[in-house]
Amino acid sequence: MDKSLKIFAPATVANLSCGFDVLGCCLDTVGDEMIVSLTSDPGVKITKIEGADLPLETEKNVAGVAVQALLNVYNKDIGVTIEIYKKIKAGSGIGSSAASSAGAVWAVNHLLGNPFTAHELVTFAMEGEKLASGNAHADNVAPALLGGFTLVRSYDPLDVIKLNTPKDLMITVIHPQIEVKTSDSRSVIKNNVSLKKAIRQWGNVGGLIAGLYTEDYKLIGRSLEDVIIEPLRSILIPEFESVKQAAIAKGALGCGISGSGPSIFALSKGEETANNVADAIRSVYNQTGLDFEIHVSKINNQGIKLI
Repeated sequence: MDKSLKIFAPATVANLSCGFDVLGCCLDTVGDEMIVSLTSDPGVKITKIEGADLPLETEKNVAGVAVQALLNVYNKDIGVTIEIYKKIKAGSGIGSSAASSAGAVWAVNHLLGNPFTAHELVTFAMEGEKLASGNAHADNVAPALLGGFTLVRSYDPLDVIKLNTPKDLMITVIHPQIEVKTSDSRSVIKNNVSLKKAIRQWGNVGGLIAGLYTEDYKLIGRSLEDVIIEPLRSILIPEFESVKQAAIAKGALGCGISGSGPSIFALSKGEETANNVADAIRSVYNQTGLDFEIHVSKINNQGIKLI
């Protein structure tokens, strides 16, 4: 049995416009790195964090909380040390806390000989998400652990389904260098929606999933519409509508808020279009005076992996 390993824990895009808290996908070009080790000293210890100012205390760190949840079920005296090299900025909207939570439990499970399935690991990783945002959501940790696109069909009981990934689908993400905390972004959401909007949203969720399985890119594009959350959250993101219009004009299938923002994602068919979309949204943000990062990526169908 290995005693130590190094992993890549990918960034993720959640919601995908119409699928608030239930849909997500996994990126291939950006993510955290972690070194996780088994030790003879029982307990979970965060020994190093680089790239972010995050707590080392186990009970205050999402990776520590997630691993402790796993060990509580494993029910053996195991010692774990974790080093975290953050490449995903906190509050970026591309699954920073999820990468740490999911990466840590995946690594410990691997070191223990994989006693838990990937679906079972989602439950443990959700405890980290609960610490980060106050809500144990799975739309980021599920694609990180399973890869590709995932659907959380139910939270009670938890039922996560891996969806098909069309081979030519690409994603472009712009991350403005401002922080939008998940807790703040959730505060603008209304508890009640009209039946008319709910019906439209359900139709889009079904259409997006059908489009992924049939690899109907036009259907995917038509379904990337959010009539419930985006109108409320988009006001927190500078130049959101301009970015969306620029992306669509350059051939993007659709464009929306990544997670709770401020990142914005666009799905495209083919790498050339995805790069053209990146150029277009770069032009928009070059005029704002804000710092930003742009990522162009294939959909990572594997998820977390050894490096």
